[in-house]
Amino acid sequence: NNYMNLNRSKCHFVVSGHKFEHLWVNVGDSRVWESNSKKLLGVQIESDLSFDKHVTEICKRASRKLSALTRLAAILPFHRTRALMKSFFESQFSYCPLIWMFINRGTNRKINRLHERSLRILYKDDISTFEELLLKDNSVTVHTRNIQLLATEMYKVKNNISPDYIREIFPISNSAYNTRVPNTFKRPSVKTVAWGTETLRNLGPKIWDLLPSDIKKSPSLDSFKIKIKQWKTDKCPCRLCKK
Repeated sequence: NNYMNLNRSKCHFVVSGHKFEHLWVNVGDSRVWESNSKKLLGVQIESDLSFDKHVTEICKRASRKLSALTRLAAILPFHRTRALMKSFFESQFSYCPLIWMFINRGTNRKINRLHERSLRILYKDDISTFEELLLKDNSVTVHTRNIQLLATEMYKVKNNISPDYIREIFPISNSAYNTRVPNTFKRPSVKTVAWGTETLRNLGPKIWDLLPSDIKKSPSLDSFKIKIKQWKTDKCPCRLCKK
């Protein structure tokens, strides 16, 4: 519409779904072949939407930072070491977590092993279990924190303070105004991973239903964020939490 020409070197083509051949698209006089994965705005997007490569790269960066912080932990006081751990290690997993949070168990174990290693370094504790270290630190796993972030997004959608593209993912149920009906959000009819059981659209409403009513009815977003940080569930429906 604006008579601009696409730059072929900046065009990439990724196909997600079932296909039987390698595909391409034509951009002007150039041909752009299909790629298995490409980085977009700092997120490695794979054709199978598993985000394994993206999280593996995050783990590598976090491991390098953790190695550097290990040397500093020997000479810094505890409160400064803990601040550095929060700022430089845990922050690695804070960028776009809703995109990749429902990864497979193997990749999630990589994150937990790094988290456990960081807590052992911080508390100089080689005996306690990962769960005991989390209690000592008054913190939660990266996955639990992501669940809390997803619940926060659901609160924002419910109270109409989310951007349009998020509200499109979580449409409000037509019967949401009837307080006797528990389903606030519409739910897709899916039964397999390939068709969406581990997607935000499917799991977001289920996480919302698990929240206690006092958290759901928080008068403001700030109060909700304070309450949600204290909430954990052993009934998360995602495959990472199922026994």
